[in-house]
Amino acid sequence: MAKSKETQNAAPPPVPAKSKGPKPLVKYYLIAYNVLSALGWSYILLLTLMHLFVPSSTSSSSWLSRYIPAFLSWSKPRIKPFANAFESHIPKFLLPIYYRTATVYTHVGLPTAIVQSAAILEVAHVALGFVRSPLPTTAMQVSSRLFLVWGVVEQYPSVRVNPLFTSMVFAWSLTEVIRYTFYAFSLTAPTYPPPKFLTYLRYTTFYVLYPLGASSEAFINYASLPSSSPASGKWSLYDYFRGAMFVIWWPGLYVMYTHMIKQRRKVFGGGKSKML
Repeated sequence: MAKSKETQNAAPPPVPAKSKGPKPLVKYYLIAYNVLSALGWSYILLLTLMHLFVPSSTSSSSWLSRYIPAFLSWSKPRIKPFANAFESHIPKFLLPIYYRTATVYTHVGLPTAIVQSAAILEVAHVALGFVRSPLPTTAMQVSSRLFLVWGVVEQYPSVRVNPLFTSMVFAWSLTEVIRYTFYAFSLTAPTYPPPKFLTYLRYTTFYVLYPLGASSEAFINYASLPSSSPASGKWSLYDYFRGAMFVIWWPGLYVMYTHMIKQRRKVFGGGKSKML
């Protein structure tokens, strides 16, 4: 007997998830990890914004240097501020903020390195089965950030005064505050589910923040390359590696960007979000 049109077009019933979620101790640990990570990135975001827009404020990052003497030099400017032809195209009232981007590193360099390095735990979380995420994807995302922090910014002082360092840290910190807060609430659901506005931010702000952060990363890496031609024979092996990373950054950005768009559609559906 032929099925009716209505039966053929009916959506399949939802399949209950086999997993009941993480065990209580693992769940509490993940909540603590996400809360602490959100606080860490909030601190970095606050330092960045205060330095840019409240010039009279003192650096709150100095207390870190007091307790970590080995990193004391992070809080001291080592090179002259970045200057380029873009200055002539910037409105005069924005120039003071633009100039302060050259010293953002001296205030947030150490906290950014510490908080970002802690993300190595996320690879362990996937490997141990604490969270269900693709291990290669997680490892690539974390390692790319660590490459920027330790393999580029820490190795090449000239990029620390580049305004793109500021845009990179701003995009990272705002994205991570939203992401980790969302994850923390997700772990407390259904008792305390993520607020609707937080879900909207989690799956919408990437439209701007992801291209801003990823392109800043790519060009910070590019700025660390020698000014000579790759064919000059003056490049080191690591220079060629960073040059290759700059090239593959853009296909990676496209893949991740389209993946996040698909994830947003799964959450909100194909049409406009009901929360708008």
